[in-house]
Amino acid sequence: MDASEPTASDVPEASERPAGSSGRDGLADVGGLADVAGLVRLLGRRGAVVLSGAGLSTESGIPDYRGATGRRRSGTPMTYQEFTVSEAARRRYWARSHTGWPAFARARPNAGHRAVERLCRSGHVTAVITQNVDGLHHAAGTREAVELHGGLARVVCLDCRRTSSRAELDQRLDALNRGFRRPDAVLRPDGDAQLPPDLVAGFRVAPCADCGGVLKPDVVFFGENVPATRVDHCYDLVDTARSLVVLGSSLTVLSGLRFVRRAARAQLPVAIVNQGATRGDDLAALRLDLPLGPAMTEAARRLGAA
Repeated sequence: MDASEPTASDVPEASERPAGSSGRDGLADVGGLADVAGLVRLLGRRGAVVLSGAGLSTESGIPDYRGATGRRRSGTPMTYQEFTVSEAARRRYWARSHTGWPAFARARPNAGHRAVERLCRSGHVTAVITQNVDGLHHAAGTREAVELHGGLARVVCLDCRRTSSRAELDQRLDALNRGFRRPDAVLRPDGDAQLPPDLVAGFRVAPCADCGGVLKPDVVFFGENVPATRVDHCYDLVDTARSLVVLGSSLTVLSGLRFVRRAARAQLPVAIVNQGATRGDDLAALRLDLPLGPAMTEAARRLGAA
């Protein structure tokens, strides 16, 4: 059989695991690049949709939320409710975000992003749904990349709804807070940095340049709903796919897990490539615990997606 046109039965079952692999609950849990064959066979069907998470961007220098242990890294994320009702919370958010922005903005697509883009061009992947707000799929050239949680490169006014660029806001914040940034600040998963409270207290927040309203990054905060039209569009992408490939997501939150559940209900094969356990492991036909860049580069190479 042509390796580029497999059937669903070509996804390896637990009985096909190589000696020494650590499969569990019927999953094919493999641990070396030689074992990407199952992923290659699944992608070879063409028409896959990729669901990507923070783990895909760690090789670009952006830390993920949980790492391989599954434990959430220290720090309390900003919630939508806190941001909208508390001026002090907004000051804290923008002070930390302004500090972390240069490092976040310097991040570039890694081998994993580039491999996904090549797979899109070759037709093996038809669309990408990303939970990331770093814009790296688009930077890699992927056109069909839906930013489920928005993007940090944009800012929206909560009063007049005007959208503007983060680069523009960065210049304004820099003018208001000369010398504020700390070059030794450590970047966090959401693009900000930890700062002492006394430093945050003196930070000046910029209002909307048009109406003077409250500015918010154009991302979905914890406690905020993803726009229904965006979710429906992603459901449509999954419904018309031939398979779903999860890259670098623990699927801890429902925001991403719902698409895996949707695919499983429709009996679409699901592959998960992630370092560490995920909440969707019991729904996966194929489970790979591998670094994303090398794994996806190897898969793309075998499929001739150059």
